[in-house]
Amino acid sequence: MANQFGLIGYPLGHSFSKKYFSNKFKKSKSLDSYELFELTNINELTKLLKSTQLKGLNVTIPYKQQVIPFLHTLDRSAQLVGAVNVIKILDNQLVGYNTDYPAFRATLKNWLDHTNIKALVLGTGGASKAVIAALNDLKIQHQQVSRTKASNFISYEELATNSKWIQEFELIINTTPLGMAPNINNQPAIPYAQLTSNHYLYDLVYNPLETSFLLSGRKSKCKTKNGIEMLELQAELAWDIWNA
Repeated sequence: MANQFGLIGYPLGHSFSKKYFSNKFKKSKSLDSYELFELTNINELTKLLKSTQLKGLNVTIPYKQQVIPFLHTLDRSAQLVGAVNVIKILDNQLVGYNTDYPAFRATLKNWLDHTNIKALVLGTGGASKAVIAALNDLKIQHQQVSRTKASNFISYEELATNSKWIQEFELIINTTPLGMAPNINNQPAIPYAQLTSNHYLYDLVYNPLETSFLLSGRKSKCKTKNGIEMLELQAELAWDIWNA
């Protein structure tokens, strides 16, 4: 019997999920299908669930936190992160998981030469929560950066006016959608002139494969990494959850 899966978020023109899972089904000769469901409001989820026979969903921007009240239970991974990017649907019960967290953790650990490093986390959305959970696991000191200063965030303006942040925090992780296609010329407002060959720039964006953020870092001899490996790993973890 064929099963139906999909992705909710808005917008979804950048998504690789449909192609990725459709290819996976084709290779395994499965009749399962995967669709993109653009929801302009998270409240549209209720109607979607009533009109389909979905077995599982991926969740992307901007609904990784907004979706939580619609779920019946949360796996430990989602509880730890405080955001959901995978939903398993069984007997009309919706269970939320977070595979961004283990996927980011694994790819970061494999990429870094060492973990004796401090990190700047650009952004404060659902993706940043998975990143912070992984950094905590790896005991990497970190500081979040937001457009506006708060008790636990510094602002981009502070980054620009106080050179200690870029000097001391050599791992910089972009968790925002800035630079994602089609707006490929956008980039986080960090002081790129202060970057050196000691810096590591990790962008969770995967389309394009080299964002303006990463290109600017590469020009300063930084080590750079895009989000495609993390994306593929979290998708495989989602598949394992749906089929467990």
